[in-house]
Amino acid sequence: MPTSGSRTRRAGRTHGGADTATPGRTPEALVLVCSVGSAAVTVAQPYVLGRTLDLLLRDGGADGAAGRWLLLSAALLVGELLLDTLTSLFTGRCNATWTASLRSRALDGLLRAVPDRARPFAPGDVGTRLTLNAADAGGAPAARAALAASLVTPVGALAALAVVDLWVAACVLAGLPALALVLRAFARDTGASVADYQKTQSEIASRLLEAMEGTATITAAGTGARERARVLAPLDRLAAQGRHMWVLHGRALARSGVLVPLLTLAATAVGGLRLASGALSVGELLAVIRYAQLTAGIGGAASLLGAVVRGREARHRVLALARVPALAHGTRRLPPAGRGTLELRGVRVVRDGRQVLRADGVRVPGGATVAVVGRSGAGKSVLAAVAGRLLDPDEGQVLLDGVRLDRLSRDALRTEVGYAFERPAPVTGTIAEMVAGGPRRVSPEEVREACRAAGADGFVRRLPDGYDTPFPAAPLSGGERQRLGLARAFAHAGRLLILDDATSGLDTATEHEVDRALRRSVRPGTRLVVAHRPSVAARADLVIWLAEGEVRAVAPHHELWERAAYRAVFAADASEDEAKAGAEAGTGAEAAAGTGAEAEAGTGGKAEAGTGEAPDRSATRRSAPEGVRP
Repeated sequence: MPTSGSRTRRAGRTHGGADTATPGRTPEALVLVCSVGSAAVTVAQPYVLGRTLDLLLRDGGADGAAGRWLLLSAALLVGELLLDTLTSLFTGRCNATWTASLRSRALDGLLRAVPDRARPFAPGDVGTRLTLNAADAGGAPAARAALAASLVTPVGALAALAVVDLWVAACVLAGLPALALVLRAFARDTGASVADYQKTQSEIASRLLEAMEGTATITAAGTGARERARVLAPLDRLAAQGRHMWVLHGRALARSGVLVPLLTLAATAVGGLRLASGALSVGELLAVIRYAQLTAGIGGAASLLGAVVRGREARHRVLALARVPALAHGTRRLPPAGRGTLELRGVRVVRDGRQVLRADGVRVPGGATVAVVGRSGAGKSVLAAVAGRLLDPDEGQVLLDGVRLDRLSRDALRTEVGYAFERPAPVTGTIAEMVAGGPRRVSPEEVREACRAAGADGFVRRLPDGYDTPFPAAPLSGGERQRLGLARAFAHAGRLLILDDATSGLDTATEHEVDRALRRSVRPGTRLVVAHRPSVAARADLVIWLAEGEVRAVAPHHELWERAAYRAVFAADASEDEAKAGAEAGTGAEAAAGTGAEAEAGTGGKAEAGTGEAPDRSATRRSAPEGVRP
């Protein structure tokens, strides 16, 4: 099996490249055409005005030629106004189109990314990239077109100046290298400054979002002032970086602001001498002065150049989200008769040079319920992610009903492998739409059945609009939201369903009801449950015991309970005696409910609810499916 690194890099290049639609060059071309047209009109105006002035001064326009040139001057003014208006219109459309495209590409890439690879991007950082940075990057194409057009004006003016008077043109040309050096220094220095500024913006946004998520803790601890100081700590650095950016911008404008008048003054002096010698007319002197101003106006391109540099840096930051490695999918489908047999062969996951998971020879029989147990940091969530292919292992293979997960098509994978997490994903629709959303088409009746199985139907019906209540506006507790997340997973359950801390917000009784419904009311299949309570492990057919990133054993809970190290896993939140009592209570509840494992063994295993008597250990031992123990 190839490593996930090479595969995800290929997928990332594809996803961030040609397969993602972009606005193309049409919006930028429209801005460029209108801007160049406006620049051409601007270049033509001094010559036409000078010619008109000469005709008016010569004979007062008696022959009608001056009138025609005067109409041409008026037409050029109207044309410039019209082209500037169109440039503004197309610039706005270009900015909006490119900003929307960049945001869509970045968000799409982020949602398709391997979750583990997207984790380094903090929520506040992502928000900054998708808002401020995307807006700056979206304005870059139009700014680039405007910058190109702004260079047409001085070049055209210099050419026209050479036609009118070569000596004045040579005078202006001699000063242009100094202006070019000013722009070059500005572009070089402002790039790094802009990048630092944008990074600090993201840092502040990330800290602010963290504080907002922990407002209850901050209020209870009375640490508001300290948290405010933490969030705003980078503000001084941001202010310094902002001042540095303005200093660079102001320095470029100041230098060009000195050079432009000097060039204009020199051109005017030379033009005046040429007028005194009779080489220039009054109208030509007017044109010469105006062309000198337009040629020296190359220094005014600093603002546009700054926008282009800022947009370029912002674009790198936004598209970094689109280039987060994504999973590549195959074309195969699962065999129709499969029951969800899960196998992990030689699986190894490494992060930052440290092994976070090693699982070899682990086999989960189809239709079994398996609890994943281990201390915090043992690798439970990593195993859950690998088992359902939210990420690929660096080594080894994961198979479902004999087919490698990385060879399944995306539809086949997500239709047959489902997840439920601690927090359900937020949606903007109704509660019914939230539960129905997923890879399968779910009917309203199936939505209600899933909610009943997750213990959510009762409180949903009590809402003002029942299942039609908008999910974001529904007054729900954390546990109720978690039950709706379970309902959605139940409604779309395939042959493998993975519950990663999906019942952490439920009380023990509700958790037991959910477990019973999972066995009886949800589509049959294999269940992988990340467990923290011994009662959950006791009700499972098998337990995968993780310790320090390695699978320690795969066996029924009652067998593992005989080991002190296994019992110590549950002693983190409770004493050993309390944990054992919880395990026995869970086993008794299992017997009262009649678990799937006991049903398969034909024992019934039913004890009187009043006595709380646990079933015979040997019966449970015989009924548990067998798993390969590493």
